[in-house]
Amino acid sequence: MEFFKIRRDIPFMENALVFNVISVITFVAAVFFLVTRGLHLSVEFTGGTVMEVSYSQPADVEAVRRTVSGLGYQDVQVQNFGTARDVLIRLPAQKGVSSAQQSERTLTALRTADPNVTLRRTEFVGPQVGEELVTNGLKALGMVVAGIMIYLAFRFEWKFAVAAILANLHDIVIILGFFAFFQWEFSLAVLAAVLAVLGYSVNESVVIFDRIRETFRRQRKMTTVQVIDHAITSTISRTIITHGSTQIMVLSMLLFGGATLHYFAMALTIGILFGIYSSVFVAAAIAMWLGVKREDLVKASGKRDGDPNDPNAGAAV
Repeated sequence: MEFFKIRRDIPFMENALVFNVISVITFVAAVFFLVTRGLHLSVEFTGGTVMEVSYSQPADVEAVRRTVSGLGYQDVQVQNFGTARDVLIRLPAQKGVSSAQQSERTLTALRTADPNVTLRRTEFVGPQVGEELVTNGLKALGMVVAGIMIYLAFRFEWKFAVAAILANLHDIVIILGFFAFFQWEFSLAVLAAVLAVLGYSVNESVVIFDRIRETFRRQRKMTTVQVIDHAITSTISRTIITHGSTQIMVLSMLLFGGATLHYFAMALTIGILFGIYSSVFVAAAIAMWLGVKREDLVKASGKRDGDPNDPNAGAAV
């Protein structure tokens, strides 16, 4: 399915160097903010108090969030849990304040607004749990990266595997850089979004790489730059359909999903936008810089009919 078909290839690779310089600057800036400002980790990673309260009628989550925020907590997590009457509250740890004191103070404030609220449970999440989550999250990220490299190396060629991983890491670091710069809360949901962006971004790269291989087989007289430009141009309509529909859904979560889904949707929004950019101007360009050529993707299969002066006349179609 195509919305339109471009008859003349767009010379993307003519400006590859300029866009790669922009990518490097953006990447370095993201790393700088990660090092200097760090991530604003949520309760799951840093430890804190988790409360579950129940109301006699459907709870107003925004009102609960305002009440808890009025106690001096920043980026407090408040969401429905189970039913519309049950609310889960995550409070970050405070120096000199025990978990019992936090929960008692919060419950008092909630009962001031609604005397019918009841405490269902409260528990303390220790920092050792958060450390374990960080470790497991990094392991998951490493396993995804390794799996993608192995898959691309077998399906295409090692140059494409390197190009795709560098492009994916480019997307991930930039997402983390945004969260570090604006000090948005980094939670398990955001980590899930980052892992989702990895798979989403590599999918776009695979589509372009597959079209590059197909073009190498069909157009034996094209140069590598021409092949890459043709592959990218011929997939633009598909990219607009796929990414456009996905972005509409993610923006719906961002605008109407409330505070619970806000940072999850924000990470996906940034990741999808940079995923499109990196697939074209990072992954494809890096493959070009690494010297990918027809012989890397098309194996010889004996002499075939064609131009006797064509050095690639024996390539398989």
